[in-house]
Amino acid sequence: MTIQRISPKTGLILGAFVLLAGFTLLNVRKLFTKEPIPQTVNALSVEPITVQPADSYTVSRVYTGEVAAGRTSELGFEQRGKLVEIRVDRGNFVNKGQPLAQLDTSRLEVQRSQRVAQRDRALAQLAELQNGSRQEDIAAAQATVKNLEKQLELQRLRQQRREFLYTEGAISREDRDIITFGADALEEQLSVAKSQLEELQTGTRPEQIAAQQAVLQEISASIVDLDIAIKKNTIFAPFSGVIADRRLDEGTIVEAGQVVLRLIEQFQAEVEIGLPADVVADLRLGQSQSISIAGNYYNANVKAISPEVDPNTRTQTLVFRLNGVSNNTIVPEQLAEVEITRTIPTSGFLVPFTALVQG
Repeated sequence: MTIQRISPKTGLILGAFVLLAGFTLLNVRKLFTKEPIPQTVNALSVEPITVQPADSYTVSRVYTGEVAAGRTSELGFEQRGKLVEIRVDRGNFVNKGQPLAQLDTSRLEVQRSQRVAQRDRALAQLAELQNGSRQEDIAAAQATVKNLEKQLELQRLRQQRREFLYTEGAISREDRDIITFGADALEEQLSVAKSQLEELQTGTRPEQIAAQQAVLQEISASIVDLDIAIKKNTIFAPFSGVIADRRLDEGTIVEAGQVVLRLIEQFQAEVEIGLPADVVADLRLGQSQSISIAGNYYNANVKAISPEVDPNTRTQTLVFRLNGVSNNTIVPEQLAEVEITRTIPTSGFLVPFTALVQG
């Protein structure tokens, strides 16, 4: 076997080529190889708590309502007449029963005066019937009876004489009849006078007293009717409140039912709020609650609970009566809020809200 020797020059060239190839390969590996980037870990600092089991939890919800408005009445007269006086104006405060306006009652007053006079006369007649006849009246009636008896006695004597003369033919039949008819008339007058005397002596009959009492009651009833008519010519405040509107002035002829004044009731510090039926079931009449109105809180009590559920809102209306609230503090139809806190029975664990994160 023959071994060929490499010349020194050729060896140097070959060595240089090997070194260059190795250096190139090393740079290529460094180019395609990424060094790992160190990561910084941010540790979250927390405070551990012990979770407690619970058999219930509380929920608070706010419900909105409004301050209740008072009663409103449009006032007028029940009958037609001339308006002669209005004693109030817009904005005036009035008390219940206070007279506000009046129609002309002069004609009714005259009629009442006439009825009063008739009543007084009937009352005097009733007193006379109840007290009986006076002795003077009885004596006068007795004298009348005696006078008629004497006249009748004289007339009978004349009749007998005329009858004798007629039999003898001395007088005509007409002359005899005149005396006869005169005697009969006197006899009837005597009968009436005796009846009147007997009535005076025996006193007034109960039927007469009862009839006179009925007359007196009828007149008294007509006076009461006139008093009612006169009263109806005056408008009285049906409740305490403020005059909101005055629509007519004095001198106007007012028709029956025509509105003269508009009255708004003195403000009642009450709030109406609709609550779900399940919430209402936990409340009781008289229960205390805090009501918020315009950022202010007022103590209130449950005054009334509606027994029906509103078909539109599916709620029951509760009326809260505010305590210690003046009329100028709040006004009707202001928004009002009540916060109701309820306890819900259920099993679970209680954790603070800060322990919850969005996920």
